[in-house]
Amino acid sequence: MLFLIPAYLSENTPINFFAPAVKEYILKTDYFFVENDKTARKVIKFFAPEKKQADLKLFILDKNTQRKDLQEAQMLMKKGQDFGLLSEAGLPCIADPGNVMVAWCHENAVKVIPINGPSSIIMALTSSGFNGQEFTFHGYLPIDKSDKKAKIRWLENQVQTTGYSQIFMETPYRNNPLFEDLCKFLAPTTKLCIAANINDPNDEFIKTLTIKDWLKNKPELHKIPAVFVLGK
Repeated sequence: MLFLIPAYLSENTPINFFAPAVKEYILKTDYFFVENDKTARKVIKFFAPEKKQADLKLFILDKNTQRKDLQEAQMLMKKGQDFGLLSEAGLPCIADPGNVMVAWCHENAVKVIPINGPSSIIMALTSSGFNGQEFTFHGYLPIDKSDKKAKIRWLENQVQTTGYSQIFMETPYRNNPLFEDLCKFLAPTTKLCIAANINDPNDEFIKTLTIKDWLKNKPELHKIPAVFVLGK
């Protein structure tokens, strides 16, 4: 079986925010697909401090992983070994490369078990006040200035013409420049939700304002995990 195991969005999230099943499934296996060894060990220790770190067998599955890199793990699964798939933050396979192993499991009759947990994308949307029936997630916006400007204006047009909420994110150290670009290229009346440090009991920040009002209340978002939503 492949267990899809959620990670915390903030290290400060209280353990009682999570279902007991997260710990139960972590204790069921020592074999995990992870994006980063160090981060994965911290998450496993958070949920199951009694689990022996020396027993863990971690297989890297990130955006650079090729099919041949997974052959050893796939052979183990074919022989009946259970694995966990652990995201860097939130739910696996959402803005996360783990879907390649889930697809392989379906092709090879390996049971996939999703475990309930947080998704910053969905939590940002639910707390935005925007359309939750129809929405699109775009991942990261282009880095090139002209491409980014065109994308931002296209997203705004999508909101106005379709009513669909438009969700996107940025690498935390580029959040402030992205915010400046949004204020520069969006109309003053366009509404923007910023959801940062989701599930952090001390520093969670979620607000929906027009661009005109954001310019009066500029947030400090440098190196803070954040999700941005445009809507109406």
